[in-house]
Amino acid sequence: MPVFPDPHPSGAVAPKIPSQFVPRHVAVVMDGNGRWANQRGLPRNEGHKAGEHSLVDVVAGAIEMGIPYVSAYAFSTENWRRSIDEVSFIMRFVTEVLTRQLDTLQSWGVRVLWSGRKPKLWKSVIRQLEYCQEQTKNNTVCTLVMCVNYGGRAEIADAAQALAQDAAAGVVKPQSVNEKMLARYLYHPEVPDVDLFLRSSGELRTSNFLLWQSAYAELVFLDVLWPDVDRLVLWDAVEQYARRDRRYGGAVDQVAGR
Repeated sequence: MPVFPDPHPSGAVAPKIPSQFVPRHVAVVMDGNGRWANQRGLPRNEGHKAGEHSLVDVVAGAIEMGIPYVSAYAFSTENWRRSIDEVSFIMRFVTEVLTRQLDTLQSWGVRVLWSGRKPKLWKSVIRQLEYCQEQTKNNTVCTLVMCVNYGGRAEIADAAQALAQDAAAGVVKPQSVNEKMLARYLYHPEVPDVDLFLRSSGELRTSNFLLWQSAYAELVFLDVLWPDVDRLVLWDAVEQYARRDRRYGGAVDQVAGR
């Protein structure tokens, strides 16, 4: 039986929000690790280390709120442009984090999924991601999608290529191709679209993260660096989300006086 995460050190509890206003899928851009470290006179890698606790605490907060899916942008297809030293550190660190936190995630009933491309990604990282997927495949409390060597455009391009191959092989009729069909070729079509998109560090962009899935996501940009994020920050963002009017392109006249 899964155990419930330990309470937040402050004693705070998750806000009581009707289930229909709780997001099913929260996407998180974990930005600001380097700046957090530099502000403290530390190497950038120390910020990545500090960010590990934030991710685990956000997952704990998601479980407490009943959020079934969390996607974390751990390493993008563009992050290879960073220094060799930083890329090497992140590759090792992702493996170490998964190794360290697997027992905790297992105890909470968290299923781990990997989303991203294999080419260029270190084999040690792939092995650990696939191992975590296999070990947690039967967990049902919450799904943590680790997006490593992931890019939204890359995912859509890969889906289009796979669909084109099926069309060329006669498996798919070109005239039957539509949005629903293309979506079935995404990395994890079983994962629902993003409801709440969070980005830390004050930057106001989505940075190629889950572009297809976030078409109608509510965006919340946090003016806090990732290592300072915890479940309290998540809960505040969910409260903002719950107050928004999601119309998905539709609209209703607001008649004056009514």
